[in-house]
Amino acid sequence: MSTSVPQGHTWTQRVKKDDEEEDPLDQLISRSGCAASHFAVQECMAQHQDWRQCQPQVQAFKDCMSEQQARRQEELQRRQEQAGAHH
Repeated sequence: MSTSVPQGHTWTQRVKKDDEEEDPLDQLISRSGCAASHFAVQECMAQHQDWRQCQPQVQAFKDCMSEQQARRQEELQRRQEQAGAHH
């Protein structure tokens, strides 16, 4: 009896067509300033087809997004404090 081994995800680069709207997630990543590290993850996955070989890229992207989230949280808190001071 043979067992089939799952091949995992199919990772391919998508090329955006001119009439196609940009994916909201891609927009979010672009605005975050982490697009380069996200692209590095995509490139690695397309090349290796194995997420385990892409852990440095995944970690760099995760770190970038965490830093961006912390900056955003600080900005929101600062705005709330300013709004509260004006009332």
